[in-house]
Amino acid sequence: MSHWSFYSDFYAFSTVFSDLVISKLDRQKFIVVVLLTLSDLLVQIDLSSQIVRTTVSLKVENNGIDPASEILLPFPEHHAKNLAFLSAVINEGKGKTKSSSDSLPVNVANPEGMPPQLTWYSITLPKALGKGGSLTLEVKAVFTHILRPFPEKITQADVQLVAFQDSAHYFSPYAIKVQSLTFKLPEPKVESYTKLENTKFSGSELKYGPYENLPPFSYKPIVVHFVSNKPFSVSQELVREIEISHWGNVQITENFNLVHAGAELTGEFSRLDYQARPHVRGASALRNLIAKLPPRAHSIYYRDEIGNISTSNVWSDSAKTLLEIEPRYPMFGGWRTSFTIGYGLPLRDFLFQSEGKRFLNISFGCPMTDVIVENLTIKVVLPEGSKDVSVSVPFPVKQSQETKFSHLDMFGRPVIVLEKTNVVPEHNQYFQVYYRFSNLSLLTEPSMLIFGFFLFFVACIVYTHADFTISKSSPSYLAKLQWDEVQSAIQQFLNIMNRCLIVHDKLEASLRDLSRTGDVQTCKAARKAADSLLKELSKEMRPLLSFLQSSSQAAQITPKVDELVLKERELQEKLMLKHSTVVDAYEKKSGGRDIDNRIAAVQQKISMLRQEVDDLLEIIDEI
Repeated sequence: MSHWSFYSDFYAFSTVFSDLVISKLDRQKFIVVVLLTLSDLLVQIDLSSQIVRTTVSLKVENNGIDPASEILLPFPEHHAKNLAFLSAVINEGKGKTKSSSDSLPVNVANPEGMPPQLTWYSITLPKALGKGGSLTLEVKAVFTHILRPFPEKITQADVQLVAFQDSAHYFSPYAIKVQSLTFKLPEPKVESYTKLENTKFSGSELKYGPYENLPPFSYKPIVVHFVSNKPFSVSQELVREIEISHWGNVQITENFNLVHAGAELTGEFSRLDYQARPHVRGASALRNLIAKLPPRAHSIYYRDEIGNISTSNVWSDSAKTLLEIEPRYPMFGGWRTSFTIGYGLPLRDFLFQSEGKRFLNISFGCPMTDVIVENLTIKVVLPEGSKDVSVSVPFPVKQSQETKFSHLDMFGRPVIVLEKTNVVPEHNQYFQVYYRFSNLSLLTEPSMLIFGFFLFFVACIVYTHADFTISKSSPSYLAKLQWDEVQSAIQQFLNIMNRCLIVHDKLEASLRDLSRTGDVQTCKAARKAADSLLKELSKEMRPLLSFLQSSSQAAQITPKVDELVLKERELQEKLMLKHSTVVDAYEKKSGGRDIDNRIAAVQQKISMLRQEVDDLLEIIDEI
């Protein structure tokens, strides 16, 4: 987008907006407003960071008959949706004698006859302003996300340019006698700005006015396009958990989901260029963050999803503790990171008692300066047994309650959840959480520990003095001995059976050697050795089979053992038959095809029997 199209689009919008406001205004219904006038109006807009702070000093005069109890403030839609903080005070005196009152109540208003494109706020005066009366107000408004990076994408070597849109005339439903406007820029570098009469640019300040005798709803669009290399640090989500322990500590854990919301980095990132010239090849990058923690903060840590991050420093004095943290990498526009910081605070500095209640007095918001928090959640974890809980916050928040279980908890700890959107440093005000708590509840967890250790030691004493051995004459002991004997006999039986199968394999191997060498005498010798081994194994097996058949503990397994013995003997007979047939055929000089035909049926039976024997061995082993 070119500069000309950007400015032309904005001017078109501003002109249409101004005409819409004036055309829809019913001045007859707003006669009381016309009778109030503003003078000595000074508007100061601080554009030195991503948070735009507007301070308006104005003198209100009542030229009508009826007293005025409120002052109305209109905001255009594009400003109202990004309004984060609004306050008003009455200034009295001048110079060194100047003093301010407490903040006046500011609420959303809906005056009749006003166009819906405007959002209205009402400042309630402590006492009505009578005819001919006057007072001086100071109105502070804080906006987020109204500085627009332009261009929206830059390279690593580019500076960050942003554009701000507003009106040179203070937008108000009241006539203005004299008004001036001052912009404070981050540095004396301006790409361009709207030039009107009485416009002056000097250093890092841009001034418009003074303008005199401005009618109600006067609107003069202006655009300032300037260099702002301060990073746009936005925490899309911040969860602060404040856990109170009446044993002397307040533990705070803060989980950040941070994004650089400035002009997005396009092209490649060169760490070499960045390290060589960080203020040129990364002028708008986020290098570090500084968190202002309460004094006497201790046990401070800083980590992310990977683990602990050592690039952090802490400075402390009697008034504050400063924590400087550096992300694992410099953050350019569009880049994100998530991390956690935690620390402990002395309980006596933040927990007090009043009218039979205890109350926590601690600051709201984010401890880091110039960081916008889009969604802030504060969870105050009270000790188990707390009741009659109430909260006092100096501005509107969404409140709910949940329960958290921790070590040695029986019923859970009450958790007060406070949620707010669009949070800025101006929200770092103290809030209070009131609750009742009995000192006897402090003894619950120590009592549980003492009782638990007592039961443990009693159990140890009982264990060391009790005799848990089983009598050798008891039926259970005798049954165990018998079962152990049965298991031993079965194991020996399986070993003998496996040795028999090895002899079978040797017989088969002798036939393969015969087909290869034709040595009949060697094959007959192998047959004779196998017969001898099988007879010895049969003798070893007999006492084991007799024992198993006589033991009641082996009643379940004996049928399978007997079946296995029968199958093995049948397999042995078939192998001997096959062996004799093959040897006889070789002695008669029979051909290979003839031999295969003669033993085909026997070989099929041998394969079937071998499979059945293997299955029975597996079943007996499992039993």
